[in-house]
Parts: sequence; structure tokens; C-alpha cells
Amino acid sequence: MDVREFDFDLPAELIAQEPPPERTSARLLVLARASGAIAHTHVAALPSLLRADDLIVVNDTRVFPARLLGHRVSSGGAVECLLLRPEGSDTWEALMHPGQKLKPGARVVFEGMRTLHGEVLERRFFGRRLIRLWTEDGTTVDTAVDVIGHVPLPPYIKRDDVGSDRERYQTVFARERGSIAAPTAGLHFTAPLMTALADRGVDLAAITLHVGYGTFQPVRVDHVEDHRLESERYEISETAAAQIDAASAAGRRLIAVGTTTTRTLEAVAQAHDGRIVAGHGSTDLFIYPGFTFRVVGGLLTNFHLPRSSLIMLASAFAGRERLRTAYDAAIAERYRFYSYGDAMLVL
Repeated sequence: MDVREFDFDLPAELIAQEPPPERTSARLLVLARASGAIAHTHVAALPSLLRADDLIVVNDTRVFPARLLGHRVSSGGAVECLLLRPEGSDTWEALMHPGQKLKPGARVVFEGMRTLHGEVLERRFFGRRLIRLWTEDGTTVDTAVDVIGHVPLPPYIKRDDVGSDRERYQTVFARERGSIAAPTAGLHFTAPLMTALADRGVDLAAITLHVGYGTFQPVRVDHVEDHRLESERYEISETAAAQIDAASAAGRRLIAVGTTTTRTLEAVAQAHDGRIVAGHGSTDLFIYPGFTFRVVGGLLTNFHLPRSSLIMLASAFAGRERLRTAYDAAIAERYRFYSYGDAMLVL
């Protein structure tokens, strides 16, 4: 399958640079999988669009301020570091800039209300480094990062992060610290919306997948089947597993909020003959057209980048041609795209 089949032209002005005034005020395109029918509404209408026995499954990961700004110890030159994933006690794989100057042994410092020191231990591919971090005042590295780090807004948001992003680029479900990007479909939920869903008879379960760079890494191959995702860590509690598995066994519809939730559920179901079981692990499941979904019956998702693994997953669920038609309709109707943009519900 050619990666170019998932390309489309998007006017730059439709890339959302700010969140909507209210989370539930985001627009919502509703796509029927069976007929291809399209309707336009807002996220606030979600309770009226779901059935009383539906189960919504969300990702409760918490984004941490993984972007660090500092300078080289020797020259004072500016350094930017995006922490990707921990590899040991205070040791991280990171994307660093300027990569060509940051060789093993290079020392950096990140300063603010706390000071964080770093040393490059190893060079890796695509600008990545293994870096050791430490403080000299007894503060834990995690605490220092939380104080001086910046919200890792995606590169298509052409502005610096501001204080309000710490709250708006976080879902109301956020619990377990560990993601470098938000599970953005969950950004549309509020406590009143959850109450309205409960009043409708819609249940909610939460699982965890820590969103890493793998979710957003560019597809650098020509053929979809040649792409590989990096693994990401997940955890499903006993309570959530029992709730989801019981709903699935009873024939109730499972609505996944976001692609990260979808991949986690389908990866676990794939490994356990269609069942959702408690536990933790990692998954590199790559979903693209031709994939057979075993548990997910509905998908709430934002609009995704062209040629990305995320649009391929959405195409697998909705049908490639129907998803393309929905994207064309969204562009014609001036929907806002990507992380801070509007949403689509596929049922």
C-alpha cells in the first residue's frame, strides 16, 4: 500500500494554534461507518449521539513538561532537549539540538527556578542521544523537570508554550505521569460532559498508554507495510479490564477515545484471543487498512497529519475512502485540525 494514498492538502490556516474557548465547544464531525453519512455538530452533543449501554474507554496518561531549554557548559550555545523515554535511573533517550555539536561527553545545563545538569552519554540515530540528568541541590530529576520544563507542544503549533498550556494540553482524566504528547481526543472532555454521559447511561473506563515519539514519528518509507512503530508502555488495571471485558462479552459497544486507546485495546485483545486482561507491558502495534478490529466499535479522534500512522489507523477503522471524504468535508467546512483542533466521531 502506497503511503501517498494517505496524503492530502490542508490550508495552513486550518491548523489550530490555540485550544477552543471551551473544551466541549470544539466542532464534531460524525461519520457513519456503514453508510458513509456525515453530520456536523459539537462535542457537547456527544451524549445524544451514544447509546445508553455504550462504554467509553479513555487514556489517563499525564503529559509531563518534557521540553528543556538550556545551554552548553563549555560554549554557552543554546541547547534544546526533548525527553523521549527513561532508560534507567535519571538516564533518558532524548532528541537534542544542535545534534551535530552534542557528542558523548558534552555537558549541558538547564536553568530556571531549579537547575538541571546533563551529560551526553551516547549518540544515536535521527538526532537522538542518551543523556544523564542530575541536580546538585537534592531535588529529584522529575521535580526539576516539572518546574523548569516546557509543555512539548507539537512542531506544527508555531508559538512558544504559555502557562495555560499546562492545563489545556492535559486531559481531565490525566493521572499517571509519562507522556510527551497528549492523547488529544481526550482534551475535549470536561467534568460536566462526563456527568451528562453518565446520566445518559454511558459508562467510562480508563486505561493507560504513555504516548511517546513513536506515535508521531514520521513515516519514512514508501510502502505502509514497511513502517514500524516504536513501542510504548501501557497498563490496564484489574478494575478496567473486568469492566471492558464484561462489556465486550455482553455485546455492548466500546467507544475508544483516541488512537492511543484504540491501539492499546486492540494489542491486548490480539494477544489474549479477543479478551482484555489486566497487566502492563509495551506495544508497537501498527494499525493500517486491512486490520481486523476485535473490540473497538466506535472511535472519537482528532484530525491527523497526512501520511501519519494515526491517519492510517483512522482509515483502517472508518474505511480509507470514507475517511478521505470526511476529511474533504472537514476542510470545506473549515474545521480546525490537529492537537488543539476539532474532533470526529466514527460509529
